[in-house]
Amino acid sequence: MAGLATTLGSGSMTNAIGEIAAMGPGDALCVIGSNTTECHPVMGLAMLEAKRRGAALVVIDPREIDLATRADVWLRLTPGTDVTLLSAMARVIVDESLADEDFITARTEGFEAFRQGLAAFAPEDAAGVCGLPAEAIRRAARLLGKAANAAFYYTMGVTQHVTGTDNVLAVSNLALATGNLGRPKTGVNPLRGQNNVQGSCDMGALPNVLTGYRPVGDDAARAFFEAAWGVKLPAEPGMTIPRMLDAAHHGTLRAVYVFGENPMRSDPDVAHVAHCLKALDFLVVQDIFLTETAELADVVLPGASFAEKDGTFTNTERRVQRVRRAVDPIGHSRPDWMILAELLARLGRPERYADAEAVFDEMRRLTPSHAGMTYARLERGGLQWPCPDETHPGTPILHVGRFARGLGRFVPLAARSRAEPPDDGYPLTLSTGRVSPHYHTGTMTRRCFGLAGAAPEELAEVHPDDAARYGITDGGLMRLRSRRGEATARARVTRRVPPGLVFMTFHFTESPANALTTAEADPVAGTPSFKACAVAIEKSEEEEKMPCMFPHRG
Repeated sequence: MAGLATTLGSGSMTNAIGEIAAMGPGDALCVIGSNTTECHPVMGLAMLEAKRRGAALVVIDPREIDLATRADVWLRLTPGTDVTLLSAMARVIVDESLADEDFITARTEGFEAFRQGLAAFAPEDAAGVCGLPAEAIRRAARLLGKAANAAFYYTMGVTQHVTGTDNVLAVSNLALATGNLGRPKTGVNPLRGQNNVQGSCDMGALPNVLTGYRPVGDDAARAFFEAAWGVKLPAEPGMTIPRMLDAAHHGTLRAVYVFGENPMRSDPDVAHVAHCLKALDFLVVQDIFLTETAELADVVLPGASFAEKDGTFTNTERRVQRVRRAVDPIGHSRPDWMILAELLARLGRPERYADAEAVFDEMRRLTPSHAGMTYARLERGGLQWPCPDETHPGTPILHVGRFARGLGRFVPLAARSRAEPPDDGYPLTLSTGRVSPHYHTGTMTRRCFGLAGAAPEELAEVHPDDAARYGITDGGLMRLRSRRGEATARARVTRRVPPGLVFMTFHFTESPANALTTAEADPVAGTPSFKACAVAIEKSEEEEKMPCMFPHRG
């Protein structure tokens, strides 16, 4: 969000998912840092269908993901070199007169400074940095530059680096240079990692904004909410998660309330996370199961699952959709909004909501981009914000005719080194991600018999050359070590990863990848570097055991 807000004025997916179904000859898709068929399988299938119909496909990923096997050009970059690669592609587009000069003149600013900055990114130089042939960089750039329409899709393979914000800016620079914004089958499209990430951010679940992305430092915005809520709001932004943990460590943050999150598995360097959470005076966890984080809590509040509550989710294309209660909450569990409303009442805020719809009505009353949405309208399949009034049909495409910030902004970039390159002590790079049967930390999916059976344990991917070097066999156990900790996992020896790269998921408590990852984070967004940290591997002498179908959490 930080990158796109800077360059376009809005940090959300610019286009609609359904546009992929209309792509064919003359169109191009560029997928970078997104294992779409695993993590967003419905969209991944649509991309494969677009490719079958004749659309060009450029894939940028260090692993041989399914999309890479079908790509017209697969750029297997060295992890952490995204800015160099994308800027070299932009250099080719500008040098070969493939840039959309009319679009640049009419709708952007900062192009000349951006053009001058590209002098540092000759394809031959970038090839050495990124581990790619220069001609492959040129072919990818030409495909995108010559396409009638080109759409860019990315996920956490772009953002989860210490250069994550710069990586996003580099994607946006490419889209601006080729004029691929503000019309169908184009756009800069971040695919959200969970089903309501977009809605959470829209409703102010960020440290620096209120609902609708109005900055807490904006006096007028604060005055509006203060009048609506009858409270005085702070003018300073809150803390990102890394800063919260550091503050807990230093004793300046004394209490934390966690709900719908399992940082003891999803955050980097979990040993540090555990230390910081244990340093708190008071920890509250609200969740549907007793997660690893909940096990550390002073108070656990039982929330309700999606099937036990009413409300709305907002998906990756900004579509607000209804979720309807199918069964009553089990035991003493309650929907999250009900727990929070009760807590507010105990803290002296007596106003109550009759139901989830009343909460939504307050959301839309205070958020202009949602003002035109009602439960009755959402029954027909959801609406994409902005939807400013009840006659508005919603907005499938952002930035039509004008960017949210006025003119689209080119941002010159410089290459920066990653947080933790390999060295003699830790000669390999670890990258983390997901597999399709499991969701995030496995809190739900590992309790589902079918999904747990499909992927019962961690299979850490390692290249045959590295496996041979360290005496690791396919299906055998190996130990992974980093500067922060160690984990044991079963090895999957495969050429899907290049030499020097190891890939793990963070789904499995028994093989916690985030015991290894670094807490070094992007300085702007605070997003940790989950995609590149230095590790060493060796054959494990631990007793071979059959995996547990369900984790110890009960």
